[in-house]
Amino acid sequence: MAKTLQSIGLPRGDPAAPLSGSFPSKYPPCNPGLSPLKCARPLTLLLRLRLQGQGLGLGKSLAAASLGPFMPSPTPSAPASPAFSPAWAAAVRLLIRWLDRAERADALLESLPRTLSPAERARVQHLFLGVLRHLSRLEREINRRIPRPPRVRVKALLLTAGFELIEGGEEGHVARVVHHAVDQAKRLASASEARLVNAVVRRMAEGLAEPLPTDAAVGSLAQRFSHPEWLVARWLRAFGPEATQRLLELHQTPARIHVRWRGEGPVPEWLRPAPAPTFYEVPAGRWTEVLALLQAGQLYIQDPATRHAVDLLQPESGETLLDACAAPGGKSVWIADRLRGAGRLVALDLPGPRLDRLRENLLRVRGVTVEVAGIDLATARAETFRQQGLPERFAGVLLDVPCSNTGVMRHRVDVRWRLQAGDIARHADHQGALLRAAADRVAPGGRLVYSTCSLEPEENEGVVAAFLQSPTGRGWTLEAQVLARPFESGEDGAGAFRLRAPTAPLG
Repeated sequence: MAKTLQSIGLPRGDPAAPLSGSFPSKYPPCNPGLSPLKCARPLTLLLRLRLQGQGLGLGKSLAAASLGPFMPSPTPSAPASPAFSPAWAAAVRLLIRWLDRAERADALLESLPRTLSPAERARVQHLFLGVLRHLSRLEREINRRIPRPPRVRVKALLLTAGFELIEGGEEGHVARVVHHAVDQAKRLASASEARLVNAVVRRMAEGLAEPLPTDAAVGSLAQRFSHPEWLVARWLRAFGPEATQRLLELHQTPARIHVRWRGEGPVPEWLRPAPAPTFYEVPAGRWTEVLALLQAGQLYIQDPATRHAVDLLQPESGETLLDACAAPGGKSVWIADRLRGAGRLVALDLPGPRLDRLRENLLRVRGVTVEVAGIDLATARAETFRQQGLPERFAGVLLDVPCSNTGVMRHRVDVRWRLQAGDIARHADHQGALLRAAADRVAPGGRLVYSTCSLEPEENEGVVAAFLQSPTGRGWTLEAQVLARPFESGEDGAGAFRLRAPTAPLG
């Protein structure tokens, strides 16, 4: 039987315990056989803690928890010091793992040692993600200087120094970067490799000072903004040169941190109102206050683009609703909030660690019956729900599917390098199967909201159109849709579609 949260003894986490190595967000998708890129739902997904989940919004161990990818980016670095830098060395080690093992950037940041201070942790993130944003440009400069690939650790050293060169600085900045990189190479590599670093970084400074191409050709845009050419070409076809360039420019800048206000009291004046109602931007230097409000359940870290799917679902007090791919729970919490103290919400996802995070995130929900179930939607049947004491059909269903993440690349900086051209079609196939499965859980006349964090038409309009033309979609209608695009709104990208079920079975 599915259990309500009130009856479950949930692990609270040990504030003194170290962060464990890697907590996937909504990875893997509902079908573990699919590509591991899972819709990285707005900022709610990026904060992962040992106590499970996006728990920065709802956990008890927050005072000791790492902000991970949510740590606000520091201002561009001061001139590098020749003294040993724990942050610099830690960034290099993360890059070694990323280059050598293809580990995800967010998981790597979460694995940072607890001994780093908040400022050092922020510096690590700044360096590490900065390299990923400029990766192909930096690799091109390294390859111009070295005929054979260096050891991975040497490449990581060169990439980190190269990013510092791109950042620029006051007079003498290049010399300081070179000196610091050489000093770090002596500690992290060998004496001979330190001499190589000395020579290559000096020459990289010359190459990185050269002007980048300014035309809108595919190769030029890919080079200027460090994106794969196939992805740039795809966006040029879909959006045109002006919008594509704006999108690429956004991807090269750190994302802003937004929160959704859940509290009943006055909103603190230091929170900056966002264009979307109840959303606010978090300014730098306010993380102590933010943590206190998160612990109290007053805030939830969430990008404004997440509102579209919940708005289209239109939760009404007293309804019984289903969040069909719910972990880690950002939209589930919001749906429960919108039920205004009366109703029932079933939140399901694949069995596994994500369910613990989902439960943790739903702890602050009040007045609404919330049930968490480990069910694979793609293979579940009505009997599966009955066996767990759950309704077979619901007045409304939200299906927030696994996707390519192309709408959230400001947060998922390494997605551009992990995503392959063939992944788009594979995701669309899987999404279509999930949509058909979700449709079976909608009551006659009920509504089904299909949503992604993808910019790709194949994953949005294409999936919905195919569903409406399928036997399962017969009699269904498309009532409303939203396509949020970062180059238009400055928010994350998202697609959301509200479909209405026929009021009676069709003969």
